[in-house]
Amino acid sequence: MTEQTRASLPGGYTWSGEKISKEDRVVLRELAFQVADIASQPSQEEKRKLWYEHNALKPTRPVIFCDPENGWNEIITSGDLRCKGGLAREWERRLRKEIFWGKSMGDDRVVEPYFDLPYVYAESDWGMRERKIGGEDGGSYRWDPPLKSYQDMDKLHFPQIVVDYEATQQIFSQAQEIMGDILEVRIKGVWWWTLGMTWTLINLRGLEQFMYDVYDHPQELHQLMAFLRDGHLAKLDFLEQNGLLSLNNDNTYVGSGGFGFTHELPQPDFSGEVRTKDMWGFAESQETVGFSPQLFEEFIFPYQYPLLDRFGLNCYGCCEPLNKRWEVVKKFPRLRRISVSPWADRKDMARKLENRYIFSMKPNPAYLAVPHLDEDFIRQELRKDLEITRDCIVEVIMKDNNTIGHNPQNVICWCKIAQEEAERVSR
Repeated sequence: MTEQTRASLPGGYTWSGEKISKEDRVVLRELAFQVADIASQPSQEEKRKLWYEHNALKPTRPVIFCDPENGWNEIITSGDLRCKGGLAREWERRLRKEIFWGKSMGDDRVVEPYFDLPYVYAESDWGMRERKIGGEDGGSYRWDPPLKSYQDMDKLHFPQIVVDYEATQQIFSQAQEIMGDILEVRIKGVWWWTLGMTWTLINLRGLEQFMYDVYDHPQELHQLMAFLRDGHLAKLDFLEQNGLLSLNNDNTYVGSGGFGFTHELPQPDFSGEVRTKDMWGFAESQETVGFSPQLFEEFIFPYQYPLLDRFGLNCYGCCEPLNKRWEVVKKFPRLRRISVSPWADRKDMARKLENRYIFSMKPNPAYLAVPHLDEDFIRQELRKDLEITRDCIVEVIMKDNNTIGHNPQNVICWCKIAQEEAERVSR
């Protein structure tokens, strides 16, 4: 199999069997104690309760969450890290993020007394792989899609996952030895972000060619979408049958914003072996933003539906505005969390979602990409949006930040304003 190595460790770090030094262990333990102290504070339980009620569609004040994403590199720089070893530095960065969330950020994210580790694994491609051109240092890139002709579809195959259980256990043992008396160390597999498939499709076929295919090769496009659907279903089967899934009804990030806290999952007959129906599912189709609702319903919806139908609760959408295709999207099963991007019509989505779904509001991340915030403008925009959604179940999710203007105070200030406006609208 052609393998695409995914060490599945924070920061994309590939583990090579290294042992964490005594000096680095001292640093990690010191930070772990700080995380444990934050996690023990009553405020964390209050936040946890807020998420449970919010996800159950009970009326609460709007919930606030900020993940600076690439902006973390401007909050915790390489120069801030004290550890020397590669794995230790990745763990140090994770712990420092938790401390920042708990002490400085000011949002509603819960800091938990856990240190979760993913499986170490390799996953093959689909039989072909795009060639990226550019993209150095996180910059822009284009790619050369490999599926030039549908006549080559017979070269495609489903991806295969090979788990390195020995490496996973060795990493777990190190974490347990270093921090196990401070934080609960757990192996928790997170195997996908989205099950939307269209990103895989355009990597194989190319975005422009994909748009032409709708008219020039509709039957072949349907065949490719069916193949991708079946490959994703096979992946879910493999993970489920091999006991590799983990519950995400807790502080696990689900969808394109928000956390999974819910008492509705797992299913009543849950006996310890996690199934997809015990979990939140998620799909989106940002790449088809230019599709009409009719084209989305014909070429995307029927292939995403069987995937989402396997899950107990579902999230849908990311950056694509959903108001124009909502009449199709709402047909997905057991929808709970709906992304309302900066490009969606807020008023239209508020009318459509009401208090029957979570209105996952995404402010424009460009507002934070400046050296100093325009606080009056931020407040004005949040106030306007929160007034529009006053009768909805709202979460405000700041994400997709490529930069925060090299000023960590931007996220702190944004969270403060967002919390103040959330309190104001809920009075």
